[in-house]
Amino acid sequence: MARPLADSELTTRVVEEGRGPRTLIFKRSKLMVIEGKDRNKELELVQPTLRVGTWEDNDLVLTDDTVSRHHLVIIEQKNGYLLKDLGSTNGTWVEGVRVREAFLKAGSIIRLGKTAIKFLPQEEKVRILPSEQSSFGELYGNTLEMREIFAILEKVAPSEVTVVLEGETGTGKELMAQAIHNRSNRAKGPFAVFDCGAVAANLIESELFGHEKGAFTGAASRRIGAFEQANGGTIFIDEIGELKPELQPKFLRVLEQRELRRVGGEGLTKIDVRIIVATNRNLEEMVRERMFREDLFFRLSVVRITIPPLRKRKEDIPDLVDSLLRECSSGKELKIKGVSREALEILKAHDWPGNIRELRNVIERSLTFAEGPHLEPRDLVALPTANKKSTTGALSPLIGHSLEEIERMAIIQTLKANDWNKSETARVLGIAPSTLYEKIKKYRLS
Repeated sequence: MARPLADSELTTRVVEEGRGPRTLIFKRSKLMVIEGKDRNKELELVQPTLRVGTWEDNDLVLTDDTVSRHHLVIIEQKNGYLLKDLGSTNGTWVEGVRVREAFLKAGSIIRLGKTAIKFLPQEEKVRILPSEQSSFGELYGNTLEMREIFAILEKVAPSEVTVVLEGETGTGKELMAQAIHNRSNRAKGPFAVFDCGAVAANLIESELFGHEKGAFTGAASRRIGAFEQANGGTIFIDEIGELKPELQPKFLRVLEQRELRRVGGEGLTKIDVRIIVATNRNLEEMVRERMFREDLFFRLSVVRITIPPLRKRKEDIPDLVDSLLRECSSGKELKIKGVSREALEILKAHDWPGNIRELRNVIERSLTFAEGPHLEPRDLVALPTANKKSTTGALSPLIGHSLEEIERMAIIQTLKANDWNKSETARVLGIAPSTLYEKIKKYRLS
């Protein structure tokens, strides 16, 4: 039996080489028919599970009548590619030995019937030089680290590989996932977003996988889940670390087989999706604590990208502010031309625990209060560090007001700026619509 492959021989990874550019290593494998009726037929292993046989539902379809309809399966595992015979009539042979299961190594010859297949792992090395672009989709960054991330995304986006986006809340993981989708061959397909942290634990299975009519109390009709909604496109699953252990095997099946079973359903539904996930938790630590399946972590971690927090790339704040000003002013009667030097210094001095999401909220709220052509320190009412004496000696308009008065003023101004659209106001304020309704009732606003 061949030895298992080491972790370093598997999947796609980014490696450091001294002080020079990083290298993105794409690990691919393929099967090549070297003997038999289908000689020279090839198939690249682009999915974790690959089936070989004579029936048309196999991934590698052979015409050799001495091969069974469903002859064997090859499964990518953490420690290598595992071949399993599926109870074939004439058996499966690896390196001259009949096997039920065997790990494949580079150059392994697989014999089934009158056909011989060669297993060929391949490696493609791509040098990662910082991108010449300071943006990728709606992501902006001129720092070396961000331009290196953009360079990786430029290489990864057109492929079908699964991507894990790691980073603190608010760093722009959903924007990155959307940008990857837009640069992929699936750009014309749907882009579905599912947040495991925003759905009640008892509803995640139904929302993600769908359910059949009558599957449970209240299931009055069939529901198509997020995976099926993304069929032909990309699904972005946020906060994957919140996925309960009992649902992880079902998620793993989708990754491996690209098929799912709806809640209350009997049959399997095939899906064609690219999967991008995000987390602000340490999945490796969760694996060690047995809160997250190791095999699922391995399946997901084809390419892992860690997005730095805003406090570690403050050089990007001026460009981010300019971009957000254009975005937030679009379609509104605002004549803001930019940010004053004093206001920009305040923005750069803040640590931004909420990252870009917090910066966006501050800019949106500040536009509500701005009266001149530039945002000034007095306009940064949503920023705690602005509630001090400004560099010009002027006192903040918040001084002398209670927190409730400040909150009431912020809600009124934001409601007015958005024509009393409560959904948009809740988004700008960074609160749930239900919370906004409670505040409106509390402050008797109408």
